[in-house]
Amino acid sequence: MGFSTIHWYRYASPQAFYPLAGTLAPLFLAIAMGLGLIGLFIAFFVAPTDFQQGEAYRIIFIHVPAAWMSMFIYLVMACWGAVGLALNARLSFMMAQALAPTGAMFTLVALVTGALWGKPMWGAWWVWDARLTSELILLFLYLGAMALHSAVDEPRRADKAFAVFALVGAINVPIIYFSVKWWNTLHQGASISLTKAPAMAAVMLWGMLILALACWAYSIGAAMLRVRCIIAEREREASWMNEMREAE
Repeated sequence: MGFSTIHWYRYASPQAFYPLAGTLAPLFLAIAMGLGLIGLFIAFFVAPTDFQQGEAYRIIFIHVPAAWMSMFIYLVMACWGAVGLALNARLSFMMAQALAPTGAMFTLVALVTGALWGKPMWGAWWVWDARLTSELILLFLYLGAMALHSAVDEPRRADKAFAVFALVGAINVPIIYFSVKWWNTLHQGASISLTKAPAMAAVMLWGMLILALACWAYSIGAAMLRVRCIIAEREREASWMNEMREAE
């Protein structure tokens, strides 16, 4: 018990976590590449053509995992921010900051692929649908959080402002998820449910889940690389500040 506790707190330090992140990043990126290739092969060469939507439906193999990750990453980012505020943990703030660009990327992918899928299905690239609008707001929340952090010069104040902003914005995630139930929207309901049988062929489901796991692994790998950059940047800033104080 004592060993595990010491081990846990050791990696709560940015300096100790830095080499661990360097080990984990290539591992998860390799997993993401392998799963991504398998998932794409299933999506475009194994999965049958949909009898209603034709070949155009295959874009959902990209769209759905990206949409899932856009919401999931935001919640994880907000949780890291909450831990940082509660425990004043520097690494938690850094992890929250490291996740934001990947979350914004997946949100943008979800919006673009949704538009590409919506044109042949709905006859329009964009409609001010509840699901689409709340997903667009999610992109603005990611961008706003990153802009806010960049606008504050002092790192500790920037971390706290970022965390508070992320926590307030988290209310948008359940709005995205439940929008198709709460309002009359063009967007179709969930194809996968924990309480109902999936509304798609098993091979389609497997392709989508494998690509979702690939996105999950990529998100971890990208966050590990980015948090290393943040830690190194903070260390350089701290060294520079110390040198300035000594010079004075």
